[in-house]
Amino acid sequence: MLRALLALVVTCLVLAAAPVAPADATPAVERAQRRLNQLGCDSGPADGAMGERTRSAVLRFQSRHRLSQTGNLNNATTRRLYADDARRCDVRPVPPRSGTGRRIVVSQRQNWVWLVASGGRVVGQSGMIDNPGELGTGWKKVGSYCGRSAKIRRNTDTSGALVLEHFTRFAPCGIGFHRIPTHRSGSQIHPAWLVGTNLRQSHGCVRLPKAFAARLWDFGRVGTRVRVVRG
Repeated sequence: MLRALLALVVTCLVLAAAPVAPADATPAVERAQRRLNQLGCDSGPADGAMGERTRSAVLRFQSRHRLSQTGNLNNATTRRLYADDARRCDVRPVPPRSGTGRRIVVSQRQNWVWLVASGGRVVGQSGMIDNPGELGTGWKKVGSYCGRSAKIRRNTDTSGALVLEHFTRFAPCGIGFHRIPTHRSGSQIHPAWLVGTNLRQSHGCVRLPKAFAARLWDFGRVGTRVRVVRG
């Protein structure tokens, strides 16, 4: 009797620990998630559910392949996803006609940023969150604008409630690169896996993941040219 009870308890514990698939999970979505992860698109756990993280991965894949950015696994996206020559989401060439020499390049269509060394070699790249309605295309430059410092390691928003780490100003008056804003508690206002998509929008600045914001801070010394392109 005791042995039977112990067996029942163990069975219950195993069942309780087993992951439960979401109610809307489908094999097709799970397969797509695995493929997206193989291509560095960061779809998260392959649970078969078409949640926001998976949509963000689809958007990064679509922007990488110049597909309509719907966030949906439509026919065109699915065909491209399983093609032998499907490209990675996290490694992208610098857009054409974006200048030469040492510079930072921002693509508003791709929601992407590149750090380009003087010889043309890409030394860093990342997704971003921006606001094309507030930031125009063209050449910019890291520097002081409107009497405000070019670089502020720990800036705040106008309310003082949010922290903008590694703030690197490159356009008047308050537009700069910085880490995804954090609350005073240290938590980010949205997950880093949203960068490289249009699922969020800034007030004009370029939001970056924590590590890349610090890397751009080091690269983007005062006077560094910034090229913002649409494509």
